[in-house]
Amino acid sequence: MEPLSLFELNTLVKQTLDLNLEPSYWVVAEIGELRLNQKGHCYMELVEKEEDSIKAKIRANIWSYTYRNLSGWFESITHQSLQPGIKILANVTVNFHELYGLSLTVKDIDPNFTLGERARKKQEVINQLQSDGVFNMNRELPLPVAPQNIAVISSSTAAGLGDFMDQLKHNDDNFRFNVKLFQAMVQGDEAVASIIEAMHEVYETIEAFDVLVIIRGGGAQVDLDCFDTYDLASHVAQFPIPVITGIGHERDETITDLVAHTKMKTPTAVAAFLLGGLKQFEEKLDVLYTKTWHYTHNFIRQQNHLLDHLQNQLKHLAKRSVAERESRLNGLGASLKLLSKSAINQHKMRLTDLTKQIKSKPFVILQIHINKIVFMERSIQLLDPMKVLKRGYTITTINGKQPDKLKEIDSGMIMVTKSLDKTIKSKIEQVKTD
Repeated sequence: MEPLSLFELNTLVKQTLDLNLEPSYWVVAEIGELRLNQKGHCYMELVEKEEDSIKAKIRANIWSYTYRNLSGWFESITHQSLQPGIKILANVTVNFHELYGLSLTVKDIDPNFTLGERARKKQEVINQLQSDGVFNMNRELPLPVAPQNIAVISSSTAAGLGDFMDQLKHNDDNFRFNVKLFQAMVQGDEAVASIIEAMHEVYETIEAFDVLVIIRGGGAQVDLDCFDTYDLASHVAQFPIPVITGIGHERDETITDLVAHTKMKTPTAVAAFLLGGLKQFEEKLDVLYTKTWHYTHNFIRQQNHLLDHLQNQLKHLAKRSVAERESRLNGLGASLKLLSKSAINQHKMRLTDLTKQIKSKPFVILQIHINKIVFMERSIQLLDPMKVLKRGYTITTINGKQPDKLKEIDSGMIMVTKSLDKTIKSKIEQVKTD
């Protein structure tokens, strides 16, 4: 076989493909890259992935006229534009050009497939959250009665953030909110990690906040894909304070919206919800104030009536008590006079008796003492030594001392015996103890 030139080989491939391939095929693929040129032609790279690795890829194009029709129809059905990252079911023809190689030309796109694919992925995430038991956790938290300390996660440049802040600041009721912004990317590949990191920052000072608000403005559906991921939805579902979302437009509902405590349509709707909560709380306070005022007024009036009644009773009781006391005092005064006279007479009689006793008593006492003195005198006289000697007794001393006062009596001591008319001295020769 003679060798072929490259052009001849490519021509042979083209002819072979034209003869053996169908006019078109329906192909499922993900848009890897997409760009438009100045003439309106759309150039894409379609890929098939297995987990995170690309399993196959091919160039594809949509000519400008077809692209205008397809893109408008696709966006009206799916509410998102054709862009990288979404999966499509496209009707394509296979082209092989001798110079540009193999490529596909997109003739049609089924938007319902993309809707179904997105719905399937969302349902898988929802099922996983329910299986993990976290789907309803945040929704079961009690919402504060009047939340005013607000943590906000959003992009600082988001138009929705400006609308939210402006509505809170310039409200007709002059309610005041303490709002702290925790900046995060709210679209793109890094949005999930960025929002979760901002949630961690909020958690570090969780005591300072009543609720967490996650907001972003509207946009293409694919821009909201980060809010349909399991990681972000799981963090929102398990956050310890109520989470209020205002993500996208009214037609959008992400999984993050479903697990949040309260889902509002837009950032301005979140602001209106917070203001409405304070308004409702203020109205309840007004009702309670009115009820309290009426209750207090009626209570004071009743107490005044009771006090008037008690005052009249007190006056009547006081008069009656004073009259009773006066009557009792008068009776006591009369009794006191009688008792005083009786007591005085009794004391007079007692004083008379005492006077008589005082007059007679000294003489009786004096006579008693005189008799005692006479008796003592006689006793003394009886003890007079001379009278004792006269009665025949003698007085004996040894060495000048009475014998009973000496500790020892020895032989040789001088004993003196005295009678009435004699004194006898003798010397002790022998002492005999009985």
